[in-house]
Formats: sequence, C-alpha cells, structure tokens
Amino acid sequence: MSFDFIEAEKASFPISRLCQVLDVSQSGYFAWRDRPACQRQKQDMVHLAHIRTVFALSNGTYGSPRMYRDLIDEGHQIGRHRTARLMRQNGLVARQKRRFKRTTDSEHAWPIAPNLIAQDFRAEQPDRKWGADISYIWTAQGWLYLAVVLDLHSRRVVGWATSDRLKRGLAVEALRRAIANRNPAPGLVHHSDRGSQYCSVDYQAELRKRGIQISMSGRGNCYDNSMVETFFKTIKSELIWPVAWQTRPQAENAIARYIDGFYNPVRRHSSLGYQSPIAFERKAGK
Repeated sequence: MSFDFIEAEKASFPISRLCQVLDVSQSGYFAWRDRPACQRQKQDMVHLAHIRTVFALSNGTYGSPRMYRDLIDEGHQIGRHRTARLMRQNGLVARQKRRFKRTTDSEHAWPIAPNLIAQDFRAEQPDRKWGADISYIWTAQGWLYLAVVLDLHSRRVVGWATSDRLKRGLAVEALRRAIANRNPAPGLVHHSDRGSQYCSVDYQAELRKRGIQISMSGRGNCYDNSMVETFFKTIKSELIWPVAWQTRPQAENAIARYIDGFYNPVRRHSSLGYQSPIAFERKAGK
C-alpha cells in the first residue's frame, strides 16, 4: 500500500515528495496515519513485541520457522507467513552460518577404537550415545579451547570445559562433568574422533571404569562426528563470530551463559520438532 511505503521511507525523503511520486494526497496520508489501529494491527504489535524479545534472546539467530514455533507455544494465534512478514518488515533477519575449520591431532601411537556409531546418530533415549569433540575460540589473549560432550538423543550439552591449552586434561574434565551430571548406566556408547586427547590412557580409563563403550571416527572422515560438529558451527555463528573477544574469561563466561542459559533450555532445534534439548528430554522422562 502507498501509505505504508511513505511511512517506511519518511525518514529518508520528504513526505510531500513521496506523496507526489506515488500520486496520493498528503491529507489522505495524514488521515491514514492518525486513524486508530485496527484489531489486526494491534495484534501485530503484540506479536512483534514478543518477536523482538525472542530475537534478542537468540542473539539474532532465530529465523521465521523457529520464531513461529515459539509464538505458537506461547499461545499466540499467528501463521507462518504472518510471522515471516513481521520479521521481514522490521528488519529481523537471522545471521547466516559461516564455514568452520576443524583440526584433529591423530598422529599418535595411542590405540584406536572401532567405529561403533557408523554415522547412525539415532538414539531412542538419553544417555545411549554421546559425542565428544574440541574446538577453539580466538581472543585478544590467544586461543581458548572448548571441549564438549553431547547427548545424541537430544543434542544436549551434558558436559563441557575450557582451557587456554589443548591438553588431554581438557577433554577429561568435560567427560567427568558429563558423567557427574548424568550418571549414565553401563552400555552407553561414547563417540569421538581419533585425536590424542580421546585416545589417551587417562581418557579411556575414565570410560572403561564406567562401563562405557568406546567408538571412534574413521580416519579423515568429518561426517562420522557431524552432530558435534554441528553444535560447534551453531555456537560459533550465534555467539563467537559476531564478537571480538578481548579476554579468555570474557569468552568463557559468554559460553557458560549460552550453553546453560540458552542452548540447552531454550534454543529450538528443527531436528527436535522445534523443541529445546531439555524440553525434548522431558518426553523421555529424563
């Protein structure tokens, strides 16, 4: 509608000029602007307030599909196209993911476990299959390394740890936290790449004393641990890349808030029916 366009562009061009170009009267525009909002417009304002809040909470990463599910779950009567329109009209565009570079130190003499997962990431219940990996975040103080353990049933981060050094103790600490948080029964399959941190005596001893089966990716196969790789792509695009981190503690505190305050309890995953990991686990009685 012409008046909508004038309202959107009035900060950039004189209203009189816009009315002249669109061949409408100024009096008609002012009458349209000053009339009371209709019921639908009032509803749009309510929806938009919720959308802006959730968009900010997601750090600008929610597109219209996740936003639509959030609105529906909160009791809003709204359709997918209306959600997309409100976001588009208000400049709420989700950030796109960037490519992710991954490195693994597999040149070592530690024993390699067989690949028990074989790219079958399905798990009917929590604590049946875990995935583990390490990534890195650049700060002005140098690299900060992040190790995580992910439950493949719900994509929930069940254990994580950070360090300024890429040592075996980093992976062990994340694993110990996961075990303390979940207390898994024997028979759980733990999958990782062939990195020295996961092949070390210390790490494998932690797994064996809990009756956890050990699985490792094939050499050079980046798809064998793709679910954990996906988590790293998500946290990097939603949290890490948009910020120039000055210190390691600053980045570590942000990671803690993201994982424990947003990713696990709030963030909606399309693969989980647009539920958060914690909400998805509730269905399994965890």
